[in-house]
Amino acid sequence: METISLRIYRTLTDEIISGVLPPGSALEEIALSERFKVSRTPIRQALRELAARGMIELRPRKGGIVTSIGVDELADMLEAMCELEALCCRICAERMSAVQKKQLELVHLQSQECVANGDDAGYLVLNKKFHSLICAGAHNKSLADTIDNLRDRLAMFRAAQAGVDKRLTVSHDEHDAIIAAILASDPEKAYLAMRNHTTRLSIHVLEMIKEHQA
Repeated sequence: METISLRIYRTLTDEIISGVLPPGSALEEIALSERFKVSRTPIRQALRELAARGMIELRPRKGGIVTSIGVDELADMLEAMCELEALCCRICAERMSAVQKKQLELVHLQSQECVANGDDAGYLVLNKKFHSLICAGAHNKSLADTIDNLRDRLAMFRAAQAGVDKRLTVSHDEHDAIIAAILASDPEKAYLAMRNHTTRLSIHVLEMIKEHQA
């Protein structure tokens, strides 16, 4: 059963990731307590969890501030994400079960329909499921948890690729190479295919952020 603090944590996480709470936003304990109509205890618990995931900086006895990430730090995080997802894909090619491979294929086929229909929102949902299935297929919880943490922190920045011409087609073609390597149980090709996919996204995100700041 979901606790009150977990519900608050998830709500605030969604708002940070979506940009409703941009970097620098103050999360005051008293204001949050009034908003969610709860005592300050679950608020503090939710804020501690957000701080543990690097999404806010805690302020003693007050609350927190949504983390502001500079270009250099963002580049470091994207580089780590590229390597970790590629590593996860390499392990996945060796460990993924037949049932999990079929699930991955089905998600890929569904996403093809989204590409054909220009359904960006539907594709993003399936894209998240695609990458989650690969993480699950590696059967390494520590690695999956680390990737999930980074993905949450990077979500608002990776969304910068939205609206790019032929974005869905390019992404889907790269997924083709990833699936082919996993189905062939070829760890090295799986690693390279995923690294190529995530590196392209990372380069684009950094370019978009630098242009915005300029």
